[in-house]
Amino acid sequence: MTETPNPNIVDTDSLTGEMHPIRRVVVALGSNLGERMATLQGAVEALADTPDFFVTGVSPVYETDPVDAPEGSGPYLNAVLLADTTLPARRLMERALAIEDAFERERGEVRNAPRTLDVDLIVVGDRRSNEDFLRLPHPRAHERAFVLQPWHDLEPDAVFPERGPIADLLDTTDVTGVRRREDLALEVG
Repeated sequence: MTETPNPNIVDTDSLTGEMHPIRRVVVALGSNLGERMATLQGAVEALADTPDFFVTGVSPVYETDPVDAPEGSGPYLNAVLLADTTLPARRLMERALAIEDAFERERGEVRNAPRTLDVDLIVVGDRRSNEDFLRLPHPRAHERAFVLQPWHDLEPDAVFPERGPIADLLDTTDVTGVRRREDLALEVG
């Protein structure tokens, strides 16, 4: 990310007077089941409708080969969304899971199984978490071209916390199977 949110910049709750830092958020979206594009668009709209979550950019759409997925898995549509928020990371994770559930995401025993929707928090400001429920920054995103490429399109100078510039990470990542879909575009608002 190009900027680390300044903890001195805050938003004050008008009712309680409680102050909340404004954090920059990177969210990765993916779908390889059903109406993939409609699902991604619905996820963007659901995130944009989240109170205190302000979408600032949406990447181009990429079609990508599945990574570490069961045999026979279809290609994904992927995108990255940038936002500013005062919401705590835990609440953002709850919202991400609720949006996945709204699009009938099924969670089973098979790792990386096909899914209608994946909403992954990649970075939430400078927040760090290693809880089962919430791992920040995302533990594998720095090695995934389907995250790095769309993020790079939005923020070419972005830096992945503790890993370095995403441009450098992208240079060392296999981008085979990551194809930009010029015919598809996600809209905000």
